[in-house]
Amino acid sequence: MNTLIDFYADWCGPCIAMKPVFESLKSSHGSKINFKQVNVDEDPAQAQKFGVMSIPTFVVIDKEGKEIDRKMGAMPKESFEEWVKGHFAQV
Repeated sequence: MNTLIDFYADWCGPCIAMKPVFESLKSSHGSKINFKQVNVDEDPAQAQKFGVMSIPTFVVIDKEGKEIDRKMGAMPKESFEEWVKGHFAQV
């Protein structure tokens, strides 16, 4: 199963704006998508591993851990959902 990772920080305004969007998708599609959140302040090594330079950054990885795609910054809920659906056919 592919994974959607949300790289964020608690102090980041755009991250705070995207949190309910991410949580909404997680609650409605949590059985079909593996959701993961990484606080870049608490786990800087994970952020560095993925080369995250700005937040929020959303990364789709396959089951082997290889990056498929990424989006950066806040976006409208509809745009984010369409992007996610493009990588998770079962949604």
